[in-house]
Amino acid sequence: MLDLTTWNLSIPTEPTPTTITTERLNNGYQSRYFRRNGDGSVTFWVPVTGSTTEDARYPRSELRETQRDGSLSNWQHASNDSYLSAVLQVDQVPSRNKVVIGQIHSTDVPGSQNDPLAKVQYHYRRGVGRVELLLRPRPGDSEVQNILLADNVQLGERFGYDLRVTPSGRLGVSVASSDGDEGAVYRQLSSRWNTQYLYFKAGAYIQDNYGPDKEGGRVTFYHLNSTHR
Repeated sequence: MLDLTTWNLSIPTEPTPTTITTERLNNGYQSRYFRRNGDGSVTFWVPVTGSTTEDARYPRSELRETQRDGSLSNWQHASNDSYLSAVLQVDQVPSRNKVVIGQIHSTDVPGSQNDPLAKVQYHYRRGVGRVELLLRPRPGDSEVQNILLADNVQLGERFGYDLRVTPSGRLGVSVASSDGDEGAVYRQLSSRWNTQYLYFKAGAYIQDNYGPDKEGGRVTFYHLNSTHR
């Protein structure tokens, strides 16, 4: 199931990005940046020439977690067991070969650092795709850990990822592909993440901003679901 009822969408329109509200997104919205396919999947497209959000270097066509009424969903991990699951394939990468396909991010509300806690990144190098976890040990850290989750995930190959944060601050991230490539990592988060307000993101956030308009990232999602319980 691809459930879009608790998301809004940022797209890299010119001259500045546009946010598609939860209501509009679920009323059949589509464009060059977000296409609905006949099999129920959706395709995100983001060119390297796209506009960027205020605090970002790179463009994105990316969903951001909301409530069903469209208000932003921000949570502390102690409040719930929080899950994000997705099934997707990466169809195209930019020349720098990286596209972020899922995130756990913190907000910029008072007392929160506005840092990504974790990013799931597809990295295509030397003709082979790999899925990596970019993990920030503590809020405010400038360095992140790059952890290999799965190797040999080709362009156009379907795979899934699952993110989970438990109330005690245990992070679990796993990946499995249709060809049997898989991997997982489990970490106890620093207690400094306890006070951060978090939210999920998913889509195509390319790590590139240089090249012609036809260069960019294209990602198709077949399943997407977030839950808190």
